[in-house]
Amino acid sequence: METGPQDGKRHLSQINVTPLVDVMLVLLIIFMVTTPMMQEGIDVNLPKVEASAVKTSDEPLVISIDRERRVFLNNKSFKSSELRAKLEAIKKSGGNRTVLLRADETVPYGIIMSTMSDIRKAGIEKVGMVTEPGEK
Repeated sequence: METGPQDGKRHLSQINVTPLVDVMLVLLIIFMVTTPMMQEGIDVNLPKVEASAVKTSDEPLVISIDRERRVFLNNKSFKSSELRAKLEAIKKSGGNRTVLLRADETVPYGIIMSTMSDIRKAGIEKVGMVTEPGEK
């Protein structure tokens, strides 16, 4: 006695993964496009200059100084006196790191240079300044 279909054809019992792959590729593209836009930070008015971009292979640390002269490391507030110790600890645990310094254009030059000095004294050699593109 035969228990299959009566018309002589056999049914395939495999899952069609093509729609799943299509959906996954669309989600991948959406995440690839939206991820760079998700980087938020401290609101600072960056100075406008013409300069080339800094090329780096690892994820940089971002130090921000706002117009009230508050110092932030990756969006977490620190006292200026605590910054160097924190950077030294990061340097010991992570090896060579790149630091990007974002400072409001109203912050005095001396405070920016003092922060850069703390970065250098912590043993971090790769320091970049974040600016906005200037008008040509």
